[in-house]
Amino acid sequence: MARRRKGLSTEDRDLWDRVKRTAKPLAPSKLHTPRDERTKPPQPRPEQAPADAPAPIDPFRIGQAVTAPSSPQPRHDLSDRLAQAPIRMKQTAHRRMTRGKLKPEARIDLHGMTLSEAHPALVDFVIGAHASGQRLLLVITGKGRSGAEADHGPIPIRRGVLKQQVPGWLTAPPLGPLVLEIREAHQRHGGGGAYYVYLKRPR
Repeated sequence: MARRRKGLSTEDRDLWDRVKRTAKPLAPSKLHTPRDERTKPPQPRPEQAPADAPAPIDPFRIGQAVTAPSSPQPRHDLSDRLAQAPIRMKQTAHRRMTRGKLKPEARIDLHGMTLSEAHPALVDFVIGAHASGQRLLLVITGKGRSGAEADHGPIPIRRGVLKQQVPGWLTAPPLGPLVLEIREAHQRHGGGGAYYVYLKRPR
């Protein structure tokens, strides 16, 4: 058996030289990139968060002190809101009423009643007064308990709950269509513990 010669023949070497001259080297990044990285699909670029996205939450540790935002306080109390309400009665009569120069034609004292007792009593009183043709009423609510008399139970109760509720009752049915004006009474008629209620004329 003839022994094969090692190496390339002259013809093969000439052919190999021509092939080398036509070949182009690969880029260095491609030469050193692992095989699994070359086959991995391109990853999408992270999108920018929208402008209205919620702010990130700061990390919190157990036992860490926090500063809670204070609860919003009403801009005006009930007395201010009533005083700033549009005037619907005659200006001269309104001025005399708020100065305590008009004498109420009828009055009701709700002070000391519960809400369930005061509401029907007020409804009967106002409807009866309107039917009788009376115009200016005085509704006494009291200013509410304070100091040692205040209720400090587990469920806080707003001071002067009747004083807060009565204006809403007077503007809601069935009394709303009968009432023209609600104002805090003058000091001679009870001040902050009473209301003037001026009724519309009966038809």
